[in-house]
Amino acid sequence: EHEDTSLLLQPLLEGQSPGAAAADGSQCPSVAVPGNRPAKRDCLVVAVLCFGNLINFIDWFIVPGILLDIQKYFGLSDGKTGLLQTVFTLCYMLAAPIFGYLGDRYNRKIILGAGIFFWSGVTLGSSFITHSHYRIFVLSRGLVGIGSASYSTIAPTIIADLFEEGKRTTVLSIFYIFIPVGSGCGYMLAAGMAKSTGDWHWAFRVTPCMGGLALLLLILLVPHKIQRKTSAHRALSISGMIGGADEKPDVYRATRTSWCQDVGSLVKNCSFVCSSLGLTAMAFVTGALGMWMPLFLYRAQVVQGLVPPCLQDSCNSSNSLIFGGITIGTGILGIIAGAEAARRLRKINNKADPLICATSMFLSALCLYIALMVAQTNILSTFIFIAFGELFLSVNWAVVTDILLYVVAPRRQSTAIALQILGSHLLGDAGSPYLIGAISNAIQARNVPSLQWSFRSMQYSFVTCAFVGVFGGGFFLLTSFYVEEDRKEAQR
Repeated sequence: EHEDTSLLLQPLLEGQSPGAAAADGSQCPSVAVPGNRPAKRDCLVVAVLCFGNLINFIDWFIVPGILLDIQKYFGLSDGKTGLLQTVFTLCYMLAAPIFGYLGDRYNRKIILGAGIFFWSGVTLGSSFITHSHYRIFVLSRGLVGIGSASYSTIAPTIIADLFEEGKRTTVLSIFYIFIPVGSGCGYMLAAGMAKSTGDWHWAFRVTPCMGGLALLLLILLVPHKIQRKTSAHRALSISGMIGGADEKPDVYRATRTSWCQDVGSLVKNCSFVCSSLGLTAMAFVTGALGMWMPLFLYRAQVVQGLVPPCLQDSCNSSNSLIFGGITIGTGILGIIAGAEAARRLRKINNKADPLICATSMFLSALCLYIALMVAQTNILSTFIFIAFGELFLSVNWAVVTDILLYVVAPRRQSTAIALQILGSHLLGDAGSPYLIGAISNAIQARNVPSLQWSFRSMQYSFVTCAFVGVFGGGFFLLTSFYVEEDRKEAQR
């Protein structure tokens, strides 16, 4: 019996199909591989994960979409307004390592389902908070961030298990397209609901219904156990070595290290560290733009005399609608362009991925700086350069994740993603919304209150983002020096 199993395993381990000819010229019998799922089922699983990612980021950007209304409702300064997104992101990043640890050891479908249920319920509850309970509203945003962390940490690792490296970049690009699409839909949904109902609270009552649908689809369409789809692991499945919550081979259990050992190994991975710092700069810029850009555009239009100051109960949210549309369009185009550029350039340069990320960060920083400088005189030019800035930022989303997945060993990927989320948000978009608001407050405090200084304070504080973008490009350049060696190490 042992000899028969060896005969079956040999062609698989040598890269042949089970029915290929054996070394002696005889034909090996065909074998039905348990983990070789139909492509249709894999596509359904990806579709469910993409839908969940869409809802995740719609929820994330509802607050920026109606920021003027929320600021007026609770009577907040710029600093306290920025605190809303900061608390959300802090809770998100602090929860990410916990879910990374759980995702590497326990059933990921259950964790995903619990996260969707939790954040949908809290979002619905936050829609009933009154103006005298600002602190409870802040707390609710933090709890939503915890639920979101479960999804962002674990869903990419399921995609990594379903597809081999050749197809993985394409599928991850599709998955990450729903970051800008969800973000833009968040702005548009929030602004649309506030305008149609006259009450911004209704913006928080749509995504819970969508979350319920996502949970139902997750239960019905996503397998309870997911086996990593590589030829070596398929061979292991034939010999009966697959086991565990997500059908990971026992050889992983035999080499399972502690969480501290995993972290120590990742810290020594130069490509992982440098690309994560580059992603941190991306997160800083994206967080600041996502929170404040509609408000900045509104203040620029007020200074130019294009719109009157908001003195009504419900403010004009047209900038949120436009910015949401820009975010969706540039996000889709940028992610597709980034994935295609990576696919083509990898054939001629093994360092293509980090070089693409570096170039796009430098170009994004330049476009954003120009957009800020022309905002007081030409609002159309501002929109155009913001669109280009967001386009170049979006190029990097899928590429950065793919860098992580091929420079980190498979058994550490959930932990690596969790650490990347923790670091990039801790030093990135956890603080940038509050920092921009605090700088704006400080500038306003030194000058006579006026509409002009209300605009200029935001303009000057936003310049920080352009400089951070340049630093991000530098970190991606550093990544290119180490990526080849770290990739080989991960394969070993």
